[in-house]
Amino acid sequence: MPQFDLFNQLWLTLFLVIPMVLIARTVVAGSCYSPILIIVIFGLALGHVLVATGAGAPGLAEFSLLGLLSGTTVVVLTAAFFAGGQQLRRIFGQLQVPPDDSMVPCTEETLLGTNRTQLMFVLRSVFLLLGVEAARRVLMGADSGPLVAYYPLIAYIGLLLAFILIDHKAQLRNKREYLGKGVLELGALVALLLAAWLLAQSVRPLIALPTIFFAMLLACGMGALAWRWQFGPTLRALLFAGIPVVLAANFVIGGSRIADAFQIEGMNAVLAYGFFGQMLWMFGGIALLMWFGRTNQVRNLAPGMAGALSHAGLTGACTAGDLGPTAAQRAPIMINVPFVGHIFVFSILAVSMEYGQLLWPAALAVLVGGVLLTALALRSLSRADGADAQEVKGLMQFSLGWQLTAMFGGLLLLALFAMPLEHSALAKAASMSHFGLFAATQGGMFGAEAAGLIALIFSMPFLVHPFVFFMFGRAMANGGAMPRWPVFVLAGAGLLGVALALALF
Repeated sequence: MPQFDLFNQLWLTLFLVIPMVLIARTVVAGSCYSPILIIVIFGLALGHVLVATGAGAPGLAEFSLLGLLSGTTVVVLTAAFFAGGQQLRRIFGQLQVPPDDSMVPCTEETLLGTNRTQLMFVLRSVFLLLGVEAARRVLMGADSGPLVAYYPLIAYIGLLLAFILIDHKAQLRNKREYLGKGVLELGALVALLLAAWLLAQSVRPLIALPTIFFAMLLACGMGALAWRWQFGPTLRALLFAGIPVVLAANFVIGGSRIADAFQIEGMNAVLAYGFFGQMLWMFGGIALLMWFGRTNQVRNLAPGMAGALSHAGLTGACTAGDLGPTAAQRAPIMINVPFVGHIFVFSILAVSMEYGQLLWPAALAVLVGGVLLTALALRSLSRADGADAQEVKGLMQFSLGWQLTAMFGGLLLLALFAMPLEHSALAKAASMSHFGLFAATQGGMFGAEAAGLIALIFSMPFLVHPFVFFMFGRAMANGGAMPRWPVFVLAGAGLLGVALALALF
């Protein structure tokens, strides 16, 4: 790569990703809908247009810096795990923290739907993700790829710009302390990611667990230890805009492969299961919460389903505050809780990859446990009667129980129809919009072919998200109450679609 082409790549990446996130916020400004929905549509369309016009080839290998940004899922999730670990420690320890007054955002609207501080969060998130990922690869000793010689420069530019991009009109209690927190968070994030990678490498001879698994454990534990920590600029930016930025980059790359993906043998069944499975597991879970858990409030449904599916889009909508302050507060908890179940998910899948097929006895045992825990959760929620502590307890149980039920129920179903394990992983990541399995697949857990296809396979079921975010938007406009019958109809449509997809396989 010519030296100055790196800077062209940087400007192209900024031009493709940042306007998409800001336009999405503008489109939904003044409504109750999440900008993630618009990012889905715009991202897929942009990726397809780039290929259709000859500006890029499927997969957009020419846009190497965009590819680097799309691979930063583990960075965003690590920040979310830290926040979730804090919340879990505070809840279980009944610990109180004073209100965070270290930074008061500027509410002056720079663009329609985005104030000055939020705009800086979006900008800083892009540079943070690029800088942290490049620094991580330098420390890991990465020795391949078109950008390998430029990782130190990318890390330097990204981290330096992320450090100085602070909204000067935001009210800071102590400027030096606030900036110092950002530097400390940056250092801790890079160190944690490096430690997670080293742990993954050390156990690889025994079991091929992905880096995201250890990042989850370390970040959650660090959050529990640092439960008093009030967020600095690094965590604030990543929690607000990290997920939308990563999704935007992935959807552009995924959209570039729409035309050729259907020509790959077996991909039609994978795509169909991912699309209709998204409806089944999302609206089926909501239907259970409404029917047996006796709750139709967004404050329960949104964080509950975000956690129960490790759902990328709904997680982003919750943490950004699009679905209300209660959902935003509960989401990091619910995201972390089911990652306890990932001990089973990644362990069983790692061993299954070594054997070349799903371990039926282990998967079936975990499925039974998930069903029982889901039943217990619905019982707890039906008796909550609006009590905050009881609702959180029930949602924590549901997040873990439905996660295990959906994950292993789906994997067993796909194995029953003899779908290869690599394709099953793609289908399950898509059918749940499952961020953890997406990150593991992206990292190569299921081979190079699956890693190359995951951006598209993961993004295609996001076409269901107009239904998802429309329903949550209607609920927010209705005082937080989700309408019942449309949910039941969508769940039924998902069930029929999954049956048809499997019949055609």
